[in-house]
Amino acid sequence: MLVKVYGSAVFGVEATTITIEVNIDKGIGYHLVGLPDNAIKESSYRIAAALKNNGYQLPGKKITINMAPADLRKEGSAYDLTLAIGILVASGQLQSDEVDRYVIMGELSLDGSLQPIRGALPIAIKAKEEGFKGFFLPKQNLKEAAIVSDLEVYGVENVQEVIDFFEGKGNIVPAVFDTRAEFYKTLEFPESDFSDVKGQESIKRCMEIAAAGGHNIILIGPPGAGKTMLAKRLPSILPPMTLREALETTKIHSVAGKIKEAGLMSQRPFRSPHHTISNVALVGGGSYPQPGEISMAHNGVLFLDELPEFKREVLEVMRQPLEDREVTISRAKFTITYPSSFMLVASMNPSPSGFFNNSESSISSSPHETSRYLNKISGPLLDRIDIHIEVTPVPFDKLSEERKAESSASIRERVIKAREIQVTRFSDYEKVNYNAQMSTRLIREFCPLDENSKELLKSAMERLNLSARAYDRILKVARTIADLESATDISSHHIAEAIQYRSLDREGWLG
Repeated sequence: MLVKVYGSAVFGVEATTITIEVNIDKGIGYHLVGLPDNAIKESSYRIAAALKNNGYQLPGKKITINMAPADLRKEGSAYDLTLAIGILVASGQLQSDEVDRYVIMGELSLDGSLQPIRGALPIAIKAKEEGFKGFFLPKQNLKEAAIVSDLEVYGVENVQEVIDFFEGKGNIVPAVFDTRAEFYKTLEFPESDFSDVKGQESIKRCMEIAAAGGHNIILIGPPGAGKTMLAKRLPSILPPMTLREALETTKIHSVAGKIKEAGLMSQRPFRSPHHTISNVALVGGGSYPQPGEISMAHNGVLFLDELPEFKREVLEVMRQPLEDREVTISRAKFTITYPSSFMLVASMNPSPSGFFNNSESSISSSPHETSRYLNKISGPLLDRIDIHIEVTPVPFDKLSEERKAESSASIRERVIKAREIQVTRFSDYEKVNYNAQMSTRLIREFCPLDENSKELLKSAMERLNLSARAYDRILKVARTIADLESATDISSHHIAEAIQYRSLDREGWLG
C-alpha cells in the first residue's frame, strides 16, 4: 500500500514542504531514499522501539520510503514522527484518510514521547501558505507555532496522541493563541536603567542619537570608564519591537532552536559574543547552515566588547552584512540568506595598556604600540560605524553624587518620538524604517543642506580626509539629531555635532 504524509525542511529562515511516500510490499528490508542524512537514516531504530513500546510494530516486509523532492538534502531527527505515522497507515495499523491534510513533525524517544524540533514557526507559516488543515508537533514547540493564525496547531507529548487523533479517539484540541494580545501583554523593558550611570552626559547623548536612528556606535576609553555599563543599558532606551519585527526575530531564533517554552519574542535581542568567536559562529553557516550571532541580533543589538581582541578576519566578514543588512551563505549545492539588520555597539581601549598616551597615567603605551593596536581594526570597518565617541573616566565628585541621573524611560520617550518621524518619512519605502537604513539616494532626498552646512561639511571632509562613506554617515547622524529636535531641515549645528562623532577619523586624537 502506498501512503503520502507531509513534513517540512527549513533552509535559511524559510521552510519547504517535504512529501514522504511510504510503500510497503512483499519482501523484506527498509529502504530510505531522497538524500536523508545520518540522523534520518538512524530513525528506523527509534521508530521500531517507539512503536513496539506503544503496542504497534514495524512490519516485517519491504518498506520503501521516498522523501521528495529527492534532490534536496534532508537533515535532522524531526522526521521520526512523520515516518512513523506513514508506516502505520501504509501497514494498515492506523486507518485514516486525513493524514495528508496535516504537516507532522517531531523527534521520537524510544518510549514514543516527543523531543522538541527546530524551525517550528517557519514550518507553520509554510503549512498555512500551502493550505494544510493543521500541524502536529512536540508540545515544547507549541507556543511558537501557535502564533500562526488560521492553522490548527496541535502540541502532542507522544506518538499515541497522534494515533488516537486520527482514529477519532483523541481529545486533543488545537492551540488558541491571540498573537497581538499576547505580544502586548508580554511587552517588557529591560531592568537595567540609565539612571544608574553617574556622569557621562555626552556619552548618554550619543547613545540616545544611536538608538533614535539605529546607528552603529563605538566607545573608546580606558578600563573602568563605563563603556560596557553604557552598552548594556542601550536596549532600555530602544523603542519597543513592532509585531512584524517580533515575528521576524522569533523566526530566526526558532530556526536556531532558541525559543524553548517562549512564544513570540517581545524584547529586542542583545547578543554579546566572546572575542574568541569564529567566522562561522559570527555570520552563520557550517555544514548544516545555522544563523550566526549577527542574525540572532536581528532587530536588536550586537555588542562586541574589546573590539581589537577579535580576530581581524572575523571582523572583516561583518563588512558586507553591515552594509546590506543581510548575509548570504553560498555553498556548492545551495545558497541561504539570513536577515541581519542589527545595531552594532563596540567598545575598545585606546591602547594595549588600556590608557590614553599621556603623562598623567601610571601605565601607558608608546605611540607606536598604540598605533599598532588601533590598526587591528580596518578603516573600511570603522567607516561603517556612524558614531565614534571617547569615554573618559568619571571624576569622584560625580560618582559620589546622590542625585539620580535621567531615567531610561524619559530618554526612550524622545527616541520613540524621533522614530515615529522616521517611520512616517519612510512609509513608502520597503525595508527602510529608520535613518541608519537610508541608501545614498534616500540621503540625497531627505538630507538637503543649506550653504552654511555645506561649507562646514566641506571643511571637515578636507581637514579629516574623510571617505564618501563617512560623508554619508555624517548626514545620517545629522538627520537623526534634527529628528530628535523635531526639526524639518538639517542645520549647521546638527552637522557640527555629527562631525564631532568621528573621533577615529581625526589625526592624533589620542594626544
